[in-house]
Amino acid sequence: MQPATEQDLPRIVEIYNSTVATRISTADTEEVAVESKLAWFRGHTPGKRPILVERIDGDVAAWVSFESFYGRPAYDHTAEISIYIAPEHRRQGLGGRLLKEALDMTFELGIKTVLGYVFSHNEGSIRLFKSFGFEEWGRFPDIAEMDGREYSLSILGKRVNP
Repeated sequence: MQPATEQDLPRIVEIYNSTVATRISTADTEEVAVESKLAWFRGHTPGKRPILVERIDGDVAAWVSFESFYGRPAYDHTAEISIYIAPEHRRQGLGGRLLKEALDMTFELGIKTVLGYVFSHNEGSIRLFKSFGFEEWGRFPDIAEMDGREYSLSILGKRVNP
């Protein structure tokens, strides 16, 4: 993985948007525009809360981001992780490799606790996180509504650098 650049943002958004219709990975109900993600992108700090990309044959195939939790100083050592993979590269073991690489860099990023917010019906992602020692630390029942159906959100957590 390598740090993402602003030139990668259109592909990052394209990969993100590929998940919207599935109702499995994001609570956005409509695709987002590149411009709407520019402030989000610029709000990430390399060396502390990076956005990273994985390239396959020169093209961005996946991305990983670390986000600060709750935005208050006492939580500086806690980060949320997100992993998004292009449809053509899913179910090939890439998610596990990227999660391992991301967890391996938490010490240098000053992260002690990693959180993942995952829809409870996203069994594949929950299995992936649990295979790396994450546990369900909380669940918000029926908190999201999409297409007239309610969905629960699981909070998965792992202490990585006590």
